[in-house]
Amino acid sequence: MEILDALQWRYATKKYDASKKVDEALVAQILKAAHMAPSSSGLQPYAVVVISNQELKEKLVSVAFNQQQIADCSHLLVFAAWDNYTAERIDAVYDHIAAERGQAPGSYTDYVTRLKSMYLPRTADENFAHAARQAYIAFGIALATAAELKVDATPMEGFDNASMDEVLGLKEKGLKSVTLMPLGYRDVTGDWLVNLKKVRRPEENFFIEFK
Repeated sequence: MEILDALQWRYATKKYDASKKVDEALVAQILKAAHMAPSSSGLQPYAVVVISNQELKEKLVSVAFNQQQIADCSHLLVFAAWDNYTAERIDAVYDHIAAERGQAPGSYTDYVTRLKSMYLPRTADENFAHAARQAYIAFGIALATAAELKVDATPMEGFDNASMDEVLGLKEKGLKSVTLMPLGYRDVTGDWLVNLKKVRRPEENFFIEFK
């Protein structure tokens, strides 16, 4: 499926067919796309929590302001960003990069030192906001990949972040939830949005060109 056709096909699914599950091989491809996404300085300052446990999904419905897609979807992806940048986290990433590339330990010392000089003086809130923006890049790529695979998905920011973090134990992992992505298959008979025309702002008001 061509990417533009896939993006035309997708929409923010409002009602899932709870009887239909997404094959694990397709979920793996969507997760791989998120994993392969670019991030600032290659730090990947986020994680993706993958939830298919029905009891847990149902528990999270109230956390997501009673949006039933959380319970009815096949898999719920929770994108969570680092709560802060630390020297240890930055070192761990670049130690791993050097090892994977067969390079000597400390190969990136100068670059890592510059990164620390930028990130470490900033507040935790500033660093979390930056990490969250990186998570959104992976989120968007995962969303597009789901569309290419004809798996329905719903971008969701409407949830209680603190409660989500508590239920999933994210604080202990140094993470804070950013956004949700239920995956599944649309209920074509019960979704009020499924047959409505996709509408975007007029292109002449969207693009600003300098020629």
